[in-house]
Amino acid sequence: MNTPPSPPGGERTDGSSITIGALVPLTRPGLVEAGRHLLAGLELAVREVNEAGGIVGRPLELVVRDTAGDPQRAAAAVDELARLGVAALAGEYHSVVARAAAARADALGLPFLCSSAVLDALTEQPTEWVARLAPAQSHGWRIYADFLLDAGHSRIAVAAEPTVYWASGAGILRDHLAPRGGTVLELDMRALAPTAVCDELVDHRATALLLLVGSPEPAVPIVRSVRRDRRLAEIMIGAPAGQPEFAEWAKLLGDDGAAVPFLRYLPERLTPLGARVGAALRERLAEAPSFVAFEGYDTVAVLADVLRSHGTDRARIAESWPRVAVDGTRGQIRFSRTPGISVWQWAWPPVQVVDRDPAEPDRFRILHVG
Repeated sequence: MNTPPSPPGGERTDGSSITIGALVPLTRPGLVEAGRHLLAGLELAVREVNEAGGIVGRPLELVVRDTAGDPQRAAAAVDELARLGVAALAGEYHSVVARAAAARADALGLPFLCSSAVLDALTEQPTEWVARLAPAQSHGWRIYADFLLDAGHSRIAVAAEPTVYWASGAGILRDHLAPRGGTVLELDMRALAPTAVCDELVDHRATALLLLVGSPEPAVPIVRSVRRDRRLAEIMIGAPAGQPEFAEWAKLLGDDGAAVPFLRYLPERLTPLGARVGAALRERLAEAPSFVAFEGYDTVAVLADVLRSHGTDRARIAESWPRVAVDGTRGQIRFSRTPGISVWQWAWPPVQVVDRDPAEPDRFRILHVG
């Protein structure tokens, strides 16, 4: 498997270090920017754990594997990391990738704390081995649907690609909007060019277009086409999955990328820990940290607490999920069983709908709080 080398010492077997396997999209077609932010948060937390004396005197180390946004590659990485003796798995951004990783972790009896993926059905059956920090898709996307209704949008079009994640999102929006008088028109991006999307929006008198597609392709060309179509001057473009969070979006789209509301999992005010971590992440990344970087940091904070309290036995780690109570960057983290969710879930992290300010695209505006 073509993966980047692990950090020096990441696979030591002399017992002096405790290893955590980190699943991160670092090459395309994975969302590389998300992977970079996730890894920055994971690495910062590991560094701080070790500066504070490690895990009962033993250093904590990451064994990093690049998933490249590929479910099969992620599943193979889980098998490899399990053989290498990691105490637990952490990370992953993409939902379909995390789902493949979670299935293997469950089958192997390897604890997995998923940092960022939101798909409700992260595993087919309920599992004791997997816990998650990010909110379930149904929770966040219903908040986004409420935002749409509050903003006066009831005729919604979604430009969608045919994956489990995007289909799930479209279904959540439809189910939440329909009883409130909203309609959702699905545009199949396998069959439509960006310019044809514009014609469909005009024909159906949509007032909002949601991008349920990958970035930069085809999201960026769709935005450009819609912004340049005079017939659609009043339409709102939205991206609930968070594509505009990352700097590449603003770099590629400039002013066209502003005023595109998306979901972000941050509070209006970070905890004191969050403010300190945010400053350290900004220095590490040389840019403002995304919510994904905070998710990475909180993942290691939870695992370090569990390892201190329960040791490195995998079964004991998994048994500890319901007893977790860790002060994270965005509030206290506890896991519970939530109806319809197959894994141990933090219910819930803070949820915002934000966009980039048209007057200052590097600044985010909070539009709605869930």
